[in-house]
Amino acid sequence: MPDSSLPIGDAVALTRALVAVDSRNPTLVPGAPGEHAAAALLAATLQQWGFDVELSEAASGRPNVVATIGRGSHTLLLAGHLDTVGVEGMTHEPFDPQLRNGRIYGRGSADMKSGVAAMCAAAIRGAQPASCRVIVAAVCDEEYESLGMRALVASGLAADAAVLTEPTRLAIAPAHRGFAWVTIRFRGRAAHGSRYDIGVDAIRHAGLFLAELDALDAGALRSVTHPLLGRASVHASTISGGEGFSTYPGECVLRLERRTLPGESGDQAVSEVRALLARVAERAPELDASLELVTAQSPSDVHPSERVVRSLQAALEAEGLPVRIEGMSAWTDAAILNDAGIPAICFGPGDIGMAHAAEEFVEVSEIEQATAVLERLVRNWAN
Repeated sequence: MPDSSLPIGDAVALTRALVAVDSRNPTLVPGAPGEHAAAALLAATLQQWGFDVELSEAASGRPNVVATIGRGSHTLLLAGHLDTVGVEGMTHEPFDPQLRNGRIYGRGSADMKSGVAAMCAAAIRGAQPASCRVIVAAVCDEEYESLGMRALVASGLAADAAVLTEPTRLAIAPAHRGFAWVTIRFRGRAAHGSRYDIGVDAIRHAGLFLAELDALDAGALRSVTHPLLGRASVHASTISGGEGFSTYPGECVLRLERRTLPGESGDQAVSEVRALLARVAERAPELDASLELVTAQSPSDVHPSERVVRSLQAALEAEGLPVRIEGMSAWTDAAILNDAGIPAICFGPGDIGMAHAAEEFVEVSEIEQATAVLERLVRNWAN
């Protein structure tokens, strides 16, 4: 493990130290080590920097790091995640955080260890002893089920507002889409390919449904919009079925993803699917299909007039940086915090386009700028 004796408030050094630790999510990558080593490194660093630090397991061997500094009646939460996705196909060493041409390379450099480092450095540099309380939380499992953030909220977490330092290229991102994953099982009747009189083709029924799905995405969903996020959407994710050329397929399994906008829900996505199946049944009365809502995550939406948005905008302006307010394309833990009553937005270094990619890097200048902006936010929060 890299040395935890890092210069106080040095976000670039902390980024490189965290990237050097393999923290691939073991649910996504069987046999991966998980977040424990990265959490231990971060906890030791923050303790050395002067934070009060707690390690709390959200699941066996998978801890959250929760650190606090300062005190007062105002509380600001800065949050991020320590887990990363796999490294297959990467074009450079994933855990050797090389510094080249003003960039740090490595898995997690953009998503989102640079953001975690920036928020930690900003907190120690900006915290005033008796003006406000800053909570820094680095959680586990965001890339899969968000076990870490859910456990943190369940523990009774309270804050006036939160900034998740996800990669936004230093744009303020007050909103992002949610999603619903739905599985549909089409049941036909397996028979010899010559027996059209008794065979029922499950794949053809799935095809009829896909035509209706295409019409939904090209039609009604285009009118469901959000000013920062664009329109709602749906796509077919996977499909499987059939046994061979000379057999009527007895089953076809289709999985789809519905990306939801603020105001929409997973239950709404299920209702849409049921309506499409009803339309297919009008054409194919023998249709036999069942559906399952596998999981759903809420959208996130904070109004631009909220204090945390305005304060972050003022901090950007004070640093002489452009103010951009954009929608976040990916889902984040901000939705869980908003559902818990804590206004949460995203702002951080790095480009979400680098997340999970074969080449992943973050600009050092963005780490430094993000740290400076967040430091101003911390200093001014009590005001």
